[in-house]
Amino acid sequence: MPSGFTVRLDDDTLAALDRLAVQTERSRSWLVTKAVEDFVALNAWQMGKIEAGVAAADRGDFASDAEVERVRRKFASRP
Repeated sequence: MPSGFTVRLDDDTLAALDRLAVQTERSRSWLVTKAVEDFVALNAWQMGKIEAGVAAADRGDFASDAEVERVRRKFASRP
């Protein structure tokens, strides 16, 4: 069951949200819910990647000097 809470927005952000609601034919609530869902999912993904990277570093799992040099040359040759 969904739960509610209050969000305080400045006048400009609220006006922009209202314009977007009209343009997309969605409610304020739908737009804010979607934005929060997307924000939480993105940050959960990012934290997972960071935690995996830290765990790899803790294991000493690093790229070899040859791998780093290959990638450096690949991008250094681009205009």
